[in-house]
Amino acid sequence: MTPDVRRQLEGALFLAAYIACIPLANWLIQHAGTICPPDGPCLVPVAPGLMAPSGVLMVGLALVLRDLVQRRLGAAAGLAAIAVGAAISAWLASPQLVVASAVAFALSELADFAVYTPLQRRGLLLAVVASSAVGLVADSVLFLWLAFGSLQFLAGQILGKALMVLATVPFIHWLRRRDARLQMA
Repeated sequence: MTPDVRRQLEGALFLAAYIACIPLANWLIQHAGTICPPDGPCLVPVAPGLMAPSGVLMVGLALVLRDLVQRRLGAAAGLAAIAVGAAISAWLASPQLVVASAVAFALSELADFAVYTPLQRRGLLLAVVASSAVGLVADSVLFLWLAFGSLQFLAGQILGKALMVLATVPFIHWLRRRDARLQMA
């Protein structure tokens, strides 16, 4: 397989995984958790004594996958993925969460894009971690405030998303090393 074909195929896989994170996050927040209050999000523990809406797990992963879409398919594809993702997020969200979901998704992904784009030349791992950190804080603050008018679960949101980002670090490291090795071949 040629390097260009491999990049396009991997980009398509990252894009499919990114798009899949969006309905999964919306479904989780409404249906899966250790606690599901009637008028609130389903919650999961992310640390002892710290709860977060269950969708955080997929949102943290989506931030990383969007960076990988951009790495493989380019900035225009990364921006298109954000637009499609925001539309899917709005379409799938419950009526009470539609604005919060779409706005938080779009703005946090754009913040991620704005940080990732200039940093990617300095190193993939640095770019992914830094851009995801900015994106996950933006998403957490915006979503909680717009959806619930409260930042009650902010610490849990940030930690839950950060844990998902950190879980991808070995893969990102491997991908960067493999890309460098294939360029030398």
